[in-house]
Amino acid sequence: MEQREIWDVDAAQRYDTPGVGMFAPEVVGPTVDRLAGLAGTGRALEFAIGTGRVAIPLAARGVPVTGIELSLPMIERLRARADEAAIPVIVGDMATAVAPGTYALVYLVYNTISNLLTQTEQVACFRNAARHLAPGGHFVIELWVPELRKLPPGQQAVVWQADPDYIALDTYDVLHQHVVSHHIRLEENGEARLARSHHRYIWPAELDLMAQLAGFELETRHADWHGTAFTTESRSHVSVYRIPANRSI
Repeated sequence: MEQREIWDVDAAQRYDTPGVGMFAPEVVGPTVDRLAGLAGTGRALEFAIGTGRVAIPLAARGVPVTGIELSLPMIERLRARADEAAIPVIVGDMATAVAPGTYALVYLVYNTISNLLTQTEQVACFRNAARHLAPGGHFVIELWVPELRKLPPGQQAVVWQADPDYIALDTYDVLHQHVVSHHIRLEENGEARLARSHHRYIWPAELDLMAQLAGFELETRHADWHGTAFTTESRSHVSVYRIPANRSI
């Protein structure tokens, strides 16, 4: 199944959880603070902008934001909150679609680069980010760390969240570096709703090599948007890459 088919109308409606989960102020606030600081007085481009979870509050901070998004239903939900003049969106894949102009910041949040299911596409995404950046510009990626250490021999699944009304687990294909995330939501009537998403997981070291291939330098890596130190126990990271200021366009 293609990504545009996964992010259909139903998925777009379920994506937004105002005030909770990834939409909680304590999640969105530090993300926007960090991105606004990196953008400075320049423009920002969000790959896979979705429904505008980050782009809308970032634009409200005075940062001009443009987006690239493959899913038309996601764009429609964004348009209910911000029109084309406020946040322009180019319909297309984040590995290949081109937005007009150059930017001080390109960013990918909440594990989105893993939606590209081959290494070739992921490298192309880095190169697409580099294509859009002015010299000295930044490319920011938020990504989880594969939890293979939790897999004993012969086991393929890791449960990473278990609440009374929600269970989430990942099944790993370590040969092809693929993960399927299974999201099970328990309804009040006793029924269960299952949603799945497919990913290609990336180790931090592999991510850094992709960046080098596209001409980036790693500037910082933290465990979260607050700037917590990244360690061997960190479950995710925010990596900031930089195009050298002396690069010729």
